[in-house]
Amino acid sequence: MAQTDNALLVNLVTRLGTWLDEKRFHEARTVFTEDATADTPGGSVHGIDALAEQARRSHPDDVATQHFITNPLIEVDGDRAAIDANLLVVFAAPTGQRILGERYRLEAARTSDGWRISRVAVRPIWEFSPA
Repeated sequence: MAQTDNALLVNLVTRLGTWLDEKRFHEARTVFTEDATADTPGGSVHGIDALAEQARRSHPDDVATQHFITNPLIEVDGDRAAIDANLLVVFAAPTGQRILGERYRLEAARTSDGWRISRVAVRPIWEFSPA
């Protein structure tokens, strides 16, 4: 069964959340292009290795996370796509929890290995840290 571009891109967004939650930073090439960029509260980086290192710093081993990425709005234009989505992420550290509400703006490119994210931009909206 052939999947549509929209279905493949929804799958890519889901893989992004899994990549972060399971701390699979060594598998960045299964999610991102080589020249991917990221603009997040953790900083701005260019290149897949810098992006993976930034994600590693922002998601330490002793902090469990769960990324809920919902309501993706996808616009495909040939071999390029833009994806807007809601993001709710929970950080569960031994010292306490932190919950963030954010918006993702993702750009993706069709590669010989399938769709990959070429740009991540995160816009924080709210944060909750229970006492």
